[in-house]
Amino acid sequence: MMKRIQNRRDQEPLTPVQRTIFEFAHVFAGSAIVAVAFNIFLLPNQIASGGVAGISTIIYNVFYFEPAYTQWALNVPLFIAGVLLLGGSLRGSILYGTKTLAGTLFLPFVVYLTRHLEPATMDPLLAAIFGGIGVGLGLGIVFRSNSSTGGTDLAAQIINKYTGLTLGVCVFIMDGLVVAMSAAVFGFEFALYALIGLFTTGKTIDMVQVGFGYSKMVIIISKYEEELKQGLLTKVDRGVTKLAGYGGYTNHERPVLMCVVSRNEVTKLKRLVQTIDPEAFVVVSNASEVLGEGFKKK
Repeated sequence: MMKRIQNRRDQEPLTPVQRTIFEFAHVFAGSAIVAVAFNIFLLPNQIASGGVAGISTIIYNVFYFEPAYTQWALNVPLFIAGVLLLGGSLRGSILYGTKTLAGTLFLPFVVYLTRHLEPATMDPLLAAIFGGIGVGLGLGIVFRSNSSTGGTDLAAQIINKYTGLTLGVCVFIMDGLVVAMSAAVFGFEFALYALIGLFTTGKTIDMVQVGFGYSKMVIIISKYEEELKQGLLTKVDRGVTKLAGYGGYTNHERPVLMCVVSRNEVTKLKRLVQTIDPEAFVVVSNASEVLGEGFKKK
């Protein structure tokens, strides 16, 4: 009971002003992380793993043109095109558009400020992996604030709107073109490193989005559902939902209990079920993200 009371205290909602400040802080922090990862891992190792950053890497190594300038030169027109062509996605949400513009301008600014940082490694494989992690971490933080850093993501949304292709396919096309350019300029091996960086970035974004704290969802089918329900509420101190179920063979009603617990509470739950009904049918599965009382704040 004390756990639930404390959780309610912890989940007091932010005011609109506080939330806006919090989200802009995420945009700036995430953009800065992306910029630093770009300068110390990707750029010095000629790894163009998609996006405007990848294009700027190619142009820098061919024409020695400052990457920050290239990113500004591409990001700003893409943002304007997004405002004009996507309409409801950007103009329809002034706050989203403002945050996206902030990320679009701030990321190249930090790239420019940190351009003299020494490379963290000159091993392309290490650079692809840790550069991908850094970029994914930064972008994940930006995405959690319901924002974007613009770039080829906006181009992909425009293609999606006017071609009917899925957004995932459009993003793949844009990044694929950059990696293909990388193969033409730096060679096939560096294009493979770019793919490793791209894959690592995607996985890191997913991890930042859903978090590290995997919970467990438990489904229990038992004829002692009332005793189990009381045990889950009082001994495990977790909420439980009673669902209506029917046996596929007998067609008899079989109440189903659903409960979500943290990983360290699974053993306690299984012992409780074993004590009350050793013949209960129990399914334990991963729940990658849980929002609500007792878990992550919404």
